[in-house]
Amino acid sequence: MHKVIPFPTAAERSLDAQIRSAIANRRLLRFTYEGAVRVAEPHDYGVRKGETKLLAFQREKAGRTTSDTRGWRWLDTSKILDCSVLEETFAGSRRDEHQKHHQWDVLHARVDETA
Repeated sequence: MHKVIPFPTAAERSLDAQIRSAIANRRLLRFTYEGAVRVAEPHDYGVRKGETKLLAFQREKAGRTTSDTRGWRWLDTSKILDCSVLEETFAGSRRDEHQKHHQWDVLHARVDETA
């Protein structure tokens, strides 16, 4: 029996394009996730353990920038709402913290470490 894979919705295709563009151009993303507005640096995007995920460095959550709101986050892309690519850029890979890349089933995009 063949597994049926649903065709992505327009919203899913739009989010995919936004994430890929933000990673390629090192731009911050603003989105709502689990009821809170967040601002994050998107670093890795793909399929991990069968689910589409974004590995991002969260800079802000609901307007707060305290140390407990900053840090690496695994985000389930199906829970990302109202996403927008910001004009503000970030430097790129966070070298030391980002050295250990995770295993991906399929990696769609990753921040280029060489530029």
